[in-house]
Amino acid sequence: MPLLHFTIAVKLFLCLQLASSTINIPPGYSVPAVFVFGDSIVDTGNNNNLITQAKCNYPPYGRDFLGQQATGRFSNGRVPSDLLVDALGIKEFLPPYANLSLRPKDLITGVNFASGGAGFDPLTSQLAPAISLEEQLGMFIEYSKKLEEVVGVARAKFIIANGLFMVAAGSNDIANTFYLAKIRQIQFNIDSYTDFMARYASAFAEGLYAAGGRRIGFFGAPPLGCVPSQRTLAGGIERVCVNEYNAAAELFNGKLHTALDQLQTSLPNSKLVYVDIYHPLLDIIQNYRKYDRGCCGSGKIEVTFLCNKFVKTCNDPNKFVFWDSFHPTEATYSYLVAPIIQKYISNFL
Repeated sequence: MPLLHFTIAVKLFLCLQLASSTINIPPGYSVPAVFVFGDSIVDTGNNNNLITQAKCNYPPYGRDFLGQQATGRFSNGRVPSDLLVDALGIKEFLPPYANLSLRPKDLITGVNFASGGAGFDPLTSQLAPAISLEEQLGMFIEYSKKLEEVVGVARAKFIIANGLFMVAAGSNDIANTFYLAKIRQIQFNIDSYTDFMARYASAFAEGLYAAGGRRIGFFGAPPLGCVPSQRTLAGGIERVCVNEYNAAAELFNGKLHTALDQLQTSLPNSKLVYVDIYHPLLDIIQNYRKYDRGCCGSGKIEVTFLCNKFVKTCNDPNKFVFWDSFHPTEATYSYLVAPIIQKYISNFL
């Protein structure tokens, strides 16, 4: 390995290892539970029993998870949902609501409703197919009734009102529905499409509020143009970051941020928080440009069923930003999640 590449690899490894893994909550506040909605970035296994290509409950996914289990998490190990509850000191993993072996006690500290392939645009979830955000909200309402049976109505309301709701969606809308499939380009340009996405995101926030949620956070879209698969598909022969896709993500992020700020003024006692992941992830990518591919296979196109047991994986995922051609490694998530949420935690409280 050339000296420059070796130096970059060492810096990345140290960077990912030294990240804080604890979120400190200000005195006088508590977060009794976490509820997560959205897409594959945060899905912990809700797609396992669906007939869909957007699933990964098979090797080599989960190769670094507890017991080397392929649990349906779109990474080599834990994903942001798990790292969030762990950093808050709640539990080590956030179980998927669709898990048939879910225990009553699991409900008390929160569960996961996210589904790989989902998006704010209803069409996105149909294309995958995935559990739509509307269906995820329905699952949460069903969950809340079960929680009442376990802890009583008063305690259930307290847990939900003080729990942390996190939403991660939008990537599939932009990357797949708008640019790859081009279906929405018949009706929209990117400006009007991101308006459309922001309206649906705002409506989803209202739905969570109506269901009892008060502390609600939305992760912005990541720098999609620098994701390995998008560089392969649209970055030319040199696989450069696709500026148009990054601009689309930033355009949506600005509209999402504005929509949440406006909505909060009309929802009493609500805390609607926009969480920037675009710039922290871009910083990693730009500083470690050698890592423009994932750990699975060539790392340039393999994702979900293309990343399978017949494909070789890298020796050390900790030295890679991405696990497959779309999803980061646990090491990258570990570096990002706790510090990012720590930055915004007071806004929820």
